[in-house]
Amino acid sequence: MHNSHRQPFRTAVLVLVWGWLLVLVLAPNLLVVGTSVLTRDPFSFLSLPLTLENYARLIDPLYLEVFLHSLYMATVTTVCCLVIGYPFAWALSRLSKRQQTLLIFLLIVPFWTNSLVRTYALKLLLATNGLINNGLLAIGLIDEPLTLLYTELAVIIGLVYLLLPFMILPLYSVFEDLRDELLLASHDLGAGRWPTFIHVVVPLTLPGVLAGVLLVLLPAMGLFFVADILGGSRNLLVGNVIKSQFLDARDWPFGAAASVLLTAAMALLLFAHRLSRRRLGEEAEV
Repeated sequence: MHNSHRQPFRTAVLVLVWGWLLVLVLAPNLLVVGTSVLTRDPFSFLSLPLTLENYARLIDPLYLEVFLHSLYMATVTTVCCLVIGYPFAWALSRLSKRQQTLLIFLLIVPFWTNSLVRTYALKLLLATNGLINNGLLAIGLIDEPLTLLYTELAVIIGLVYLLLPFMILPLYSVFEDLRDELLLASHDLGAGRWPTFIHVVVPLTLPGVLAGVLLVLLPAMGLFFVADILGGSRNLLVGNVIKSQFLDARDWPFGAAASVLLTAAMALLLFAHRLSRRRLGEEAEV
């Protein structure tokens, strides 16, 4: 009887979840893919015939330079988040549960404020007459204001500021599962701190590193408002190209092709992440 009562509820939940995914995930992505192979029309935005010219335009030197520069800034952002987030997550996992709860709460609190508002707040800090320059001038470290705003550095700072929690949280999860007995066993077998870190800690925390990279790298290429507010016209991300094609140039097919490129890159990273986790699981069983 108990199972018979649970069955309709389970079915309703599955129908709701799959319906949500089909309507709000699969259908919009199929529309984007379909749009990417249509032809631009100045009057109706889209028209036949079908073409792959939009994908061929992605390797145009003008757009390819933007894509490569965007990938470079996203990679630097990911490395910075990893360098900051890895020791922070390790230190966080070593604290008491009460301290962990407090720090995780403080880490998540900024999400309660819109990311656009936080980016504008960061702009006030980096401006010529902003808090950073005024503070450095007041203590005598600089004689004239630094050019921080509308630079590549400003975009990277903004991306790191927004995406750092997405690196810390998966790393903290794997550090929480890291057993102290493994570290003690490594020390008992004669390994020092550095060999233990390289041969024990890094392999066991690699799934968290890969998950963090996955959550930071691709989103960093799409946060167009960060580049708009902090970077100016010389430090564009792929998201800026997509936005300009849809809203300014009204070239929906090309904007959709660029979106499909980002989605395909995300799918490849997810596939690589799954393979790495499976391989690590097989090695752990051996």
